[in-house]
Amino acid sequence: MDRNNENDGQPARIQQQRSSVPSFLFLIFMLYILTNHSGDEFLARNHSQDSLQSLNYQLSNFTAWLNGTETNFTMPDRKAATPLVESFMSFGSRLNPQWASYFPNVTGFAHGEIDFFNITHPSLASTSFPWKTHADTFMGDTIPAELVTHLGSWNWTGSDKVSWSIMDRAPVSMKGVIEKIAMVHGRIDIRHPASSEDMKLDFEGVHFLANGSIFGFAEPSGQHIDIRYIPAIVPEAFQNDTARAIEPELISRVNKIRDMIDAGIIEQESTGGESQGGCGFSVYAQIVPSEISMHDMEDLEAELQTPTGRRTVNRPPLKLNGVLLSKECGILYRLRDAEGLRSQSFFRKVATYAGISACVYLAQLLLLSRQVDRSRTPAGLSRVSLWTFLTQSIVDFVSFAGHITFAILANGRPSLSLVAPAFVACVLFAFESQHAILINQVQAPEDAVAPSPPRTVQQEPSPPSQTARPPAPTAPPRPTGPTFLTLLFQHIRSDPQARICKHSGALVIIPDVPLGLGMFFFLTFIVRVIVTPSLALVFVASMYSLFWLPQIVRSVKKGRSSALTAEYMIGTSLCRLFHALYFLTCPKNVLDVEPRRWMWYLAVFIFLQVAVVLLQQRLGPAFFLPKRFAHVQVYDYHPPLPLSIADPEAPDESLGDCAICMEAIHTDDEKQLQQVTGGLLHNVGTRRSYSLAPCQHLFHTECLEKWLAIKNICPHCRRPLPPL
Repeated sequence: MDRNNENDGQPARIQQQRSSVPSFLFLIFMLYILTNHSGDEFLARNHSQDSLQSLNYQLSNFTAWLNGTETNFTMPDRKAATPLVESFMSFGSRLNPQWASYFPNVTGFAHGEIDFFNITHPSLASTSFPWKTHADTFMGDTIPAELVTHLGSWNWTGSDKVSWSIMDRAPVSMKGVIEKIAMVHGRIDIRHPASSEDMKLDFEGVHFLANGSIFGFAEPSGQHIDIRYIPAIVPEAFQNDTARAIEPELISRVNKIRDMIDAGIIEQESTGGESQGGCGFSVYAQIVPSEISMHDMEDLEAELQTPTGRRTVNRPPLKLNGVLLSKECGILYRLRDAEGLRSQSFFRKVATYAGISACVYLAQLLLLSRQVDRSRTPAGLSRVSLWTFLTQSIVDFVSFAGHITFAILANGRPSLSLVAPAFVACVLFAFESQHAILINQVQAPEDAVAPSPPRTVQQEPSPPSQTARPPAPTAPPRPTGPTFLTLLFQHIRSDPQARICKHSGALVIIPDVPLGLGMFFFLTFIVRVIVTPSLALVFVASMYSLFWLPQIVRSVKKGRSSALTAEYMIGTSLCRLFHALYFLTCPKNVLDVEPRRWMWYLAVFIFLQVAVVLLQQRLGPAFFLPKRFAHVQVYDYHPPLPLSIADPEAPDESLGDCAICMEAIHTDDEKQLQQVTGGLLHNVGTRRSYSLAPCQHLFHTECLEKWLAIKNICPHCRRPLPPL
């Protein structure tokens, strides 16, 4: 009796739908997690009110000090630092406006190398530096034990480079202020070659437009910078003007915080975790004068701020020299010949990169479409590696996420230009993923192990004199129940709401993976790759080295050359290497990534893989392997078969009927005789005229070749067929 009919006559069991209550509770929980801040908003509001009260107190004391009335504010005396600073750099002076000028706006980025000097008393005891006396005077009676507490865990001695982002505000005309003074702020990142993280310092200061000098303070991120003390480090002749310029800055900060509190906009300050050091610095910087007149400089600045297309002088290079001095840590950094890049120039650089990158991705998309058109048949798809396209799709998805992140961080005009390469990379990722799924659909039956046909074993009859003995009774097997982990795994695999895809008949498109868990790990990996420089380098090295290597392995394993064209492999390799070589070999890339010498070796390794794939198409898939490893077991579709003896009086000899065209397979067919060269090769020609599948179905070779160009399964029993 058929098992499918065992429940006949019984009412069909209705599958109960899953209740919506768990889904509703899950949504409520997610909304609670997203909206609950554990009192952070309340704490941030109190912090803003405390900051407003503190700024009002500082402003009132500072204003009273300016007016000469009674106050609690006193300006410290830091004149001892000036001789030490002048030993390492020289400040600028007023220039002839007809021959030279300073940059009036330094908004942008500066990068340069720094030299470390230990200016503590024990370190300078055995030295003979010409500035030793100035350093001893500056350090005064500092206690060495207190210096150690401020140093923290950061390796200050090994730091060799600095990155300085500057935002220069327009100078404000004030009554009683003669000099043009602009408030500047930004961030200074001190880099160490052996560390993946930078020492981040917040910067606040002033910029004197007449002589190109910059003075300010830099403190570790999260620590407050009191700008009221900036006049103490500027030259004595400019202290009053500096103090007058700082007063309106304090007023604007007080008004900003008050307006935010009134509007209900609360900024929650993010903490960067444990501080690596508590060293604060006094910053002294000098802009190197340019060799163009003041009039030409003003025209150039106006064109940079509001582009009109009119011709101006060529932009001179922006260079800075400076000193970072810390008394509380006994450290002095000398900044020499730092190269600056204006924000407008940086925006143009980003836009140029975005345009070229979008063109490169369009070229990759064109190459991929041409390759897909040439290998869209199952015969062609079975000769390419799935992992080759999966690897490229992952790289394109990371590139899409990286460009979107870069556009968000740019937060300006360059962000729109970065959308173009991000969009094309996303389209390329979609096409490659779709092609990889199609390859998997074709190769999954081919790679599956086909079950061998059952073999019938004939038992010899027992002699009549012997009586058959009944088999000895065996103890029933001891029942064993599944473990908890087995049940959990089976539940995850069988739950239709927790799977990425379902089975399509007997064809598995993608392995069953829990959707939430898989997406969580994948997105976590993508985010970590984008924000972690060291992991990004490992990702680039591993993914780029796996572009064509899986194709080489598959060709050797299957004994067939690839269906990838030389145009696609060479063009794709060049396009892929454009981004890697730009960021890892160009010292002036938009992300300021340090050049890596090993990238050139990786490029050579990629083209070596391309050469091997192309040689496999000409010399054989295993031409580079020894002969004992080069042998590949391939299914023989042409085994010796006896002629059909069902009808001995038939006028022609036949092997049987073709399972596709249903015509007899004759040994004296004209198509077969065309393949024969002489009588000695008659048997060889006969073998090549038919094909016997592993499922024991017989075909004309010509008919089977046409069928395998459409599908790679048997047209009768639907079993997977190996390549012909």
